[in-house]
Amino acid sequence: MQDSFPELGLTRQDCIETSWINSVLHLAGYSNDTAPEFLLERKNIYSNYFKAKSDFAKQPIPETTLEELCKMLLEQEIPQIALTPYVGMMSKISEKQTPFPHRKGNLFMIHYMTIWTSPSDNAAKHLDWVRKVYEYMTPFVQPRTAYVNYRDLDLGMNKKTNTSLKEASVWGSKYFKDNFYRLAFVKAKVDPDNFFRHEQSIPPLPLSMRN
Repeated sequence: MQDSFPELGLTRQDCIETSWINSVLHLAGYSNDTAPEFLLERKNIYSNYFKAKSDFAKQPIPETTLEELCKMLLEQEIPQIALTPYVGMMSKISEKQTPFPHRKGNLFMIHYMTIWTSPSDNAAKHLDWVRKVYEYMTPFVQPRTAYVNYRDLDLGMNKKTNTSLKEASVWGSKYFKDNFYRLAFVKAKVDPDNFFRHEQSIPPLPLSMRN
């Protein structure tokens, strides 16, 4: 960090070596001496609202673009833009080996998020901000896909029980790429009546496509 990002002024005292499970507690805002068993109580210390969106970058982002993103961060009270590095071992696993397809060819994932803490706050301004940032990044993240764990209803959603495969593929292909149709085939096997569903669930593959 001192070699690559000396402007951050990071020292060894700023770093904490910890286990994976304790990092979950740290990320959730708990003190470093909190026992992992506390997670079993399923308590949430936060009371807030948020909107998140995501991208996968396949090419380096120009420095001027990153500078503009930094300016946009100053427009919000609690904004977040996180870059999660990929390549390495991620690139060695086939897209079709698991449902998660975003592996080879991605340099990093981008997570855009805005948070507000009061229901009386103007939610629209926060939603407008994260959508503006997402729109700004359009030229740099093509072809555009998304990370399913940051479920983004802006991509589309089920509005009725019998959402067609074509309708669901609008968001499903962004989350799962070609694996979306394989998952729809599995859905047809285990839940053909689509009993278990949510706003962006995968519908069963139609009978005409199950050969």
